[in-house]
Amino acid sequence: MSDLDSLSAIGRTAGSALKAQSERLRVISENIANADTVGAPGGDTYRRKVVTFGEILDRETGANMVAVKNVTQDDSPLQMQYEPSHPLSNEEGFIERPNVEPLIEMANMREAARSYEANLNMIATGREMRRLTLDMLDK
Repeated sequence: MSDLDSLSAIGRTAGSALKAQSERLRVISENIANADTVGAPGGDTYRRKVVTFGEILDRETGANMVAVKNVTQDDSPLQMQYEPSHPLSNEEGFIERPNVEPLIEMANMREAARSYEANLNMIATGREMRRLTLDMLDK
């Protein structure tokens, strides 16, 4: 693989990370948006979703890329809140709230955003290195 091909692989690899982190941010936004929803006990209460990444090989460049492997539900217990006047409360006066912790989601959002930004910088650096190499070869 030539140096220019390696520089192209940087962009493709970082691009795969941008796509994966975008999906992660979408799932985090769903979690945050549903953090305050209420479900009837035993009903379909929103459950936090978790993104897992997997490695894939780009056969064209030989680079290891990243992709979303799964989006799964977090099976940790739902939050039970005593609110007897709520129309969805059970006989004991409890309602089910999602197992979403907004502070954890905000921390995950910041981490995903930093990773996204780092990969944007990687693309920009790879492009600049490619430009400098072509300029040098052109002289």
